[in-house]
Amino acid sequence: MPREQGGICAEGNLHGLYLMFNACEGAEAALPRVLAGLASWLQSSADRNADCAFNGFIAVGANYWDTLYPKQRPAELTPFPQFEADDRQAPSQPVDLFVHLRSDRLDVNHVAASEVCRRLIGLADLVEEVRSFRYLDSRDLTGFVDGTENPVGVNRRAVALVGEEDRPFQNGSYIHTQRYVHNMALWDQQSLKTQEDTIGRTKVENHEYPSDAKAPFAHIKRTNLKHADGSSMEILRQSMPYGNMQEQGLFFISCCNTPAHFTAQLRSMVMGEGGHYDHLLKYTQAVTGAAYFAPSIDFLEGAAGL
Repeated sequence: MPREQGGICAEGNLHGLYLMFNACEGAEAALPRVLAGLASWLQSSADRNADCAFNGFIAVGANYWDTLYPKQRPAELTPFPQFEADDRQAPSQPVDLFVHLRSDRLDVNHVAASEVCRRLIGLADLVEEVRSFRYLDSRDLTGFVDGTENPVGVNRRAVALVGEEDRPFQNGSYIHTQRYVHNMALWDQQSLKTQEDTIGRTKVENHEYPSDAKAPFAHIKRTNLKHADGSSMEILRQSMPYGNMQEQGLFFISCCNTPAHFTAQLRSMVMGEGGHYDHLLKYTQAVTGAAYFAPSIDFLEGAAGL
């Protein structure tokens, strides 16, 4: 059974650090071996830093995949889906490499990030770095608990990891990221009732509204989608808040065994249905969007000839 990268299905942490790189020209000759070594190093680092629950994974951008691994491609890997309606948009900002680092210690994340950057010198340029944190009891900065619909237990792996349907990429994961910037001043001006109606949950108690009480524009209504057979379109969210006193928001991360679920949810949020879009987008705006695939450690090593 291929070994998945541990950070994909890891439980939540106190701190996250996300690194986005664009590869240097001609780097594809050396990068496969370096990425395989980094994935193995992250895995061993998780063992060495088990006391702070360190974990991480490496993902390759959909637009760069064929350059790095021209012989094989995940069956459903496509560029980031773009949607736009009125003043709502889901922009795409393709990035070649995404490195996801998390633990319960800021210094451990920093040491790991330094090692990642050191190994990629001359091969990839860092284009964005985001440092995230757990806010209160796993809430978004809007004050609502985030990730309440996440799969739990063994179902996390079932939702997040590719199965035998695409055997060369088994235990890999389709990754989508978006960096949202919240308009906290506008959000904080809204009444508690408006905020709760916008989400579809109570704020303090985190109780979901009854189905018939949810407005068609509620965030939960627009994202909790089902297939024709009634089964849920689940994703594993690894999102965390980020920010400082100048800018605050959410770094959204979706891990799934198919990109179709994220695409359907994003379309439902932006484009809506019957004229009803996700009203949470009145108070937050995605400023980046990228699609990746995080292969198994075995795939990375095999593609590097290790």
